[in-house]
Amino acid sequence: MIAGFSKKTKQGKINWLASECFANPTQAKQILESYWNSDEKLQQLHDEFIENAVSNFYLPLAVAPNFLINDKTYILPMVTEESSVVAASANAAKFWSTRGGFHAEVIGTEKSGQVHFLFHGGHQLLHDFFTSIKSTLLKETESITENMRKRGGGIIDIELINCSESIDNYYQLHVRFETADAMGANFINSCLEQLSTTLKQEALNYDGFSDEDKAIEVVMSILSNYVPESRARAWVTCPVDELGENGAEFAQRFVQAVNIAHHHPYRAVTHNKGIMNGIDALAIATGNDFRAIEAGIHAYAARDGQYRGLSKAWVKDGVFCFELEVPLAVGTVGGLTKLHPLVKWSNELLQHPRARVLMKIMAVGGLAQNFAAIRSLVTTGIQKGHMKMHLLNILNQLGATSKEKTAMITHFKTNAISFNSVEQALMTWRKN
Repeated sequence: MIAGFSKKTKQGKINWLASECFANPTQAKQILESYWNSDEKLQQLHDEFIENAVSNFYLPLAVAPNFLINDKTYILPMVTEESSVVAASANAAKFWSTRGGFHAEVIGTEKSGQVHFLFHGGHQLLHDFFTSIKSTLLKETESITENMRKRGGGIIDIELINCSESIDNYYQLHVRFETADAMGANFINSCLEQLSTTLKQEALNYDGFSDEDKAIEVVMSILSNYVPESRARAWVTCPVDELGENGAEFAQRFVQAVNIAHHHPYRAVTHNKGIMNGIDALAIATGNDFRAIEAGIHAYAARDGQYRGLSKAWVKDGVFCFELEVPLAVGTVGGLTKLHPLVKWSNELLQHPRARVLMKIMAVGGLAQNFAAIRSLVTTGIQKGHMKMHLLNILNQLGATSKEKTAMITHFKTNAISFNSVEQALMTWRKN
């Protein structure tokens, strides 16, 4: 245990970690310092994003070109460490660019948060109290919502929800929000905390309450990352005979694969993970909270009580149809969008999208990944393409030189790739 670690300087933190946690302190310090940015101002900016920063953890920023979305061409920025994700996106984009492209729409943008509290006086008494103070609750948040209202956002409504059947004496103020181009987490939480303060104050002054009733106990006030009313839909369609050789057979196998994910959770989880490969990579590149997005989407996948695949596919009248509908809470203002240089770069690459446009692009990113994965699964198998992209990772792990990499890439154009097979081939090449 260490007391006061956060009060140490950055160099002090590094020195302590190196000496206390590593067999080779000098090497441990060198690794951290080698990833510092040479621009001191930029490094300070990164250090101030989080607490106890000691270095930077780099992930590749890549681009996937040729995304035709609603008749407009985009290049998608993607941050990910997984081999083949960007290649799969680019291949799907190229495939659909000659078949009408991707289509997308926003179904809604409403978000919510709750004030969770306990009240012992009964639902009808609480309902009467809530009805009498609802306008006051809204009025007391006006100073917080003023700027958001100017941008077309704000509080949509407040409802009293009786949850006492699940937990004794438990109720919610369920608050619905529109946050315009912001993801809105800080805005929503500030509003909720003000609402909880007003709720408790008004209870103390309400004549209809006994002294015991006045003691409303607020447990917590927090936004929800479950956003089923903030959804985007993306889809592609084309005649079956335009899917390539054996198009009808491919479509049938593709639809069957999607149906399996709909009915069986073991497959659904991996199916949806592939979708998130595309969405997360875009979320990180654009400075959005990929963890919140992940949580909301996976909850949505289980909204009927069983975890299911998020996409749908079917063939009707000789036309192949494939679509994805997902909840998304994203922002193009606030957070890191105006601070992180690469986030600003990524948003400029996307032509400075508003939040609604970014929702569409993310939904398309997820659909493209899903299409590429299923296409591989029902044709060549997923490993052929994945391991081809993973070959360089294996060669780097084995310390291959540039000349050796060139030789191995040529060799494995016609040979199966695994760590063992690459290691053996490299050893044989070195001996010869």
